[in-house]
Amino acid sequence: MSILIDLFLYLQQMDKPTSPFSKQQLLPQEETLEILRQKGELFIGIPKENQYQEKRICLTPDAVNAITANGHRVLLEAGAGEGANFSDIEYTNAGAEITRDTKKVFGCTILLKVEPPTLAELELMNPQTTIISALQIKTQSKKYFETLAKKRLTAIAFEYIMDDDGKYPAVRSLSEIAGISSVLIASEIMSNTNKGNGLMFGNISGVPPVEVVIIGAGTVGEFAARSAIGLGANVKIFDNSITKLRNIQAHLRQTVYTSTIQPKNLLKALKRCDVAIGATRGKDRAPVVVSQTMVEHMKKGAVIIDVSIDMGGCFETSEVTSHDKPTLEKFGVVHYAVPNIPSRYPKTASISISNIFTPYLLKIGEDGGVENALRFDKGLRNGLYFYRGILTNKTVGEWFDLSYNDINFLIF
Repeated sequence: MSILIDLFLYLQQMDKPTSPFSKQQLLPQEETLEILRQKGELFIGIPKENQYQEKRICLTPDAVNAITANGHRVLLEAGAGEGANFSDIEYTNAGAEITRDTKKVFGCTILLKVEPPTLAELELMNPQTTIISALQIKTQSKKYFETLAKKRLTAIAFEYIMDDDGKYPAVRSLSEIAGISSVLIASEIMSNTNKGNGLMFGNISGVPPVEVVIIGAGTVGEFAARSAIGLGANVKIFDNSITKLRNIQAHLRQTVYTSTIQPKNLLKALKRCDVAIGATRGKDRAPVVVSQTMVEHMKKGAVIIDVSIDMGGCFETSEVTSHDKPTLEKFGVVHYAVPNIPSRYPKTASISISNIFTPYLLKIGEDGGVENALRFDKGLRNGLYFYRGILTNKTVGEWFDLSYNDINFLIF
C-alpha cells in the first residue's frame, strides 16, 4: 500500500510545471522606457549688450548667486552689468567668472541676452549652442534665421515663454514697467524745467486734475491708469474690447470712464486731455487710432506718449525718437515715441527680467539640460523657435517663407 501512495505522489509532482513562471509571464511583453531627470551642470554666458541704448542685463548678482549655489557656472563679460548699475565686483562676489574675452563668453553652451544676437555675434557661437533672448521678429531678416540653421543653434525667445496660466510673464513684466513709465515721463515733460505746460500730476485742493486719455486696455494701459489715478489724475480709457474694459475696471477696483474707440467720443476726450497715452497692439503693426486731424485739435502743450511705437505707433503723427532726444513737437503737441521705454529704468527692468530667468535656469539644471527641460515644460517649449538648426516656429516660417517643423516630432 505504501508503494502505491509513493507512486501517486511521484506522478503528482511530475504533473507540476518545472518553471517558476506562468505561461502568460513567458509571453513577450511591451517594453516601457522611462526618461529620467538627471541634474546637470549648466555653463551660462552673459555677454555685454552692444545694441543702441540697451543697458539691461538678464541676471542680477543675486540671481547669479542662486544659480552658482546650485552648482552651475556663470561667465560674464566685463562691464556687462554697468548699464544697470551692477559692478563686476558684485558679480564676482556672487560666484560669477569675469572675462574681457568676448569670444570666450560666446563659447558657453547657454547664452543669455536681452536683445537678440547680431549676425556678427552668431558667428562667434559654437555649433549646437543654446541662445535665450528676445526674438523681435519685426527687426530680423531671412539671413538671420539662415545663420541660426547653419550653426545648428537652439534658440528660445523669452517673450514667447508661457507660464502655467497661459500668460507671457516677460511681456507682462516689461509692459507693467512701460505703463508706469509712460505716466512718469509725461509728468517730467510737463514740468516747466523741460519747457512743458507747467501742469503737475496730483490732486491739489481747488485745482482741476490733469486729464489723461489712455488708448488700449491691456497690461500697459492698466498700469498707466493705475499710476495716473494714484497721482490724482482724471483718467479715460478707450478700447474696442468690452472684455478688456470690464477687466480693467475690476483690476483697478474703482469706476473709471471707459469707452469703445468711437471717433466722436475719442476726439472729444482728446480735445480736453493734457496727456494721451497710446498702448494698442496689432498682429503686424499697431492700428493707427488717432489721426493727424485729431492731434491738430488737441490743446497746445499737451503730451502724447506713444508706447506702441515699436509696432509702428497708434498716433498718425508719431515718429521714432531716442532716449538722447526723446521728444518732438507737432501742431503744438509734444510727442514722445521711444521704442524701448523699459531700458530707461535698466536696473528695475533687469531685476524684473532676472526674476523670470532664474527659476527657468534652475529648472533646466534640475531636468538635466535644455533638451530635457523642453520635453517636460510645455511653456518653455512654446518659446522655442529653433532646435538644433531646425526652424520650429510657424509664425517665423510664414513671415520669412522658410520651411518649419513641429517641435513635438523632433524631441519625443
